[in-house]
Amino acid sequence: QVQLVESGGGLVQPGASLRLSCAPSVITFRFSAMGWYRQAPGKQRELVASITNGASANYADSVKGRFAISRDNAKNTVYLQMNSLEPEDTAVYYCNADQALTRRTYWGQGTQVTVSS
Repeated sequence: QVQLVESGGGLVQPGASLRLSCAPSVITFRFSAMGWYRQAPGKQRELVASITNGASANYADSVKGRFAISRDNAKNTVYLQMNSLEPEDTAVYYCNADQALTRRTYWGQGTQVTVSS
């Protein structure tokens, strides 16, 4: 059973940086598109950033210029570098991955990011 395992969340002050990582729990077929979503209390889950197998990235307007998504295809892992964090970035961040060969979509369990002074 493939699971996505996230790490790197935490409590930081405004202006700080965090790096999230997401990797499969077992060896599996290569993921095609991968991405990060977030859900703040009382709000819907929203796309933060996504990246294709060819490393083409897409960002939500609210994080452009501050966040950077990247991936390591050899490790089937996706990262989210978050800089200049703001209190509005506080949310549970979820990793997402599509697997073209099996036509399955996987989600991580979520990692909490809290930005507060």
